[in-house]
Amino acid sequence: MSRFENKTIIVTGAAGGIGEAYARGLAAEGATVVVADVNDEAGQKVADDIGGLYVHCDVSDPESAQQLADTAAQTYGVIHGLVNNAAIYGGMKLDFLITVPWDYYKKFMAVNLDGALNVTRAVYPKMTEGGAIVNQSSTAAWLYSGFYGLAKAGVNNLTFQLATELGGNDIRVNAIAPGPTDTEATRTTTPKEMVEDMVKQLPLKRFGKAEDHVGMLMFLLSDEAGWITGQIFNVDGGQVYRA
Repeated sequence: MSRFENKTIIVTGAAGGIGEAYARGLAAEGATVVVADVNDEAGQKVADDIGGLYVHCDVSDPESAQQLADTAAQTYGVIHGLVNNAAIYGGMKLDFLITVPWDYYKKFMAVNLDGALNVTRAVYPKMTEGGAIVNQSSTAAWLYSGFYGLAKAGVNNLTFQLATELGGNDIRVNAIAPGPTDTEATRTTTPKEMVEDMVKQLPLKRFGKAEDHVGMLMFLLSDEAGWITGQIFNVDGGQVYRA
């Protein structure tokens, strides 16, 4: 299949984990992928493997986000899709909202919430009509998970707001909320016992894989989802039920 032939799609945080799976899946269906990350070595390798372009980008910095958008547009012309996946997750502090160091909290939110807005603000003027944006949320938004869940709840509401503001530009904005997923970041962040307990409670009794999320991304970026915007889609093995 080549659903994304002749289309340019930016994926932030694509040097590893789910973001890397997104980049590789899109390239396999014909997309030209701009890999954006702060991990230059890993990001460049992904870009080289899929024949894409690597751009160093700190999504918390509006100037860096603008450079990403400008480089992608100057290289490929219009941008057809944006995946706001970048986040501080691997190795993040496990702490409470009432005790987490304030400087860390502010940096965390600058990446995990503000980053999606920074990149969207830079990219959307360069997007074609009929373009699509997918934000990376998490089932943590629906559960207790401290400042990580707070950031992801913000991503959900950001998705609603941007869908309204960009609808007049014929740009759709949706989000994917992954459940427990086996990535290096999860293995180095979440205690093994906690992960095992989460998996036991899933209706589908297994850890998610990064590739489990690619199909939803493909759908939301494609013309098949042409009348879907402002929605959050749980891809979580049944972790979260919502009416």
